[in-house]
Amino acid sequence: MKHGRVAAISKTFEDLRQKCLGTRTLDYYDNHAREFYKTTVDVDFATMQERFLSKLKEGSRILDFGCGSGRDAKYFLERGYVVDAMDGSARLCELASEHAGIEVKNMFFQELAEVDKYDGIWACSSILHLPVDELADVMRKMAVALRANGIIYTSFKYGAFSGERNGRFFTDMTEESFAKFLSGIEGLEVEEQWMTSDVRPGRGEEKWLNLILRKK
Repeated sequence: MKHGRVAAISKTFEDLRQKCLGTRTLDYYDNHAREFYKTTVDVDFATMQERFLSKLKEGSRILDFGCGSGRDAKYFLERGYVVDAMDGSARLCELASEHAGIEVKNMFFQELAEVDKYDGIWACSSILHLPVDELADVMRKMAVALRANGIIYTSFKYGAFSGERNGRFFTDMTEESFAKFLSGIEGLEVEEQWMTSDVRPGRGEEKWLNLILRKK
């Protein structure tokens, strides 16, 4: 009977894993964790980080939502903010925990269940891996997790593509497609949006849509 319960729990977890991010996308990050860590952990992202922090009070509570290497969580911690961090890749969680010096929780975006907890949610190049219907559900959970007047920073590859690219699922966005998407999410509005080039060496031709959303 005990073995049956364990098997059932394992199956439930695997079903959730496949629904939440797509097995291939999670497998990509688990299998390429060290490489991804090395190519992102030392990237200078201070302009974006400071733009986000300028909208928060000192000591605010931040969720690094899909933290990857832990680069941004560490940056926020070193500046005196209270930070929670999570990622869907178990291997990246290990690397990020070591880098940031905090325990990074291994969880899926859809598992977010906090209410009025965060002043800011940092979702840098993370929730773009969700298909639009899943993204909408997660964005609603993010809004609930924010305190009144809280903010979200998020970013998407710029364009109209939706599907698998180089072993991972992506939902790209333009200003127009994101506005249409956000019209179905109550309680959030765009405060700022701007375009940037990829900051990683050799990838400057890739364009990104950056957004700061405010909880009404």
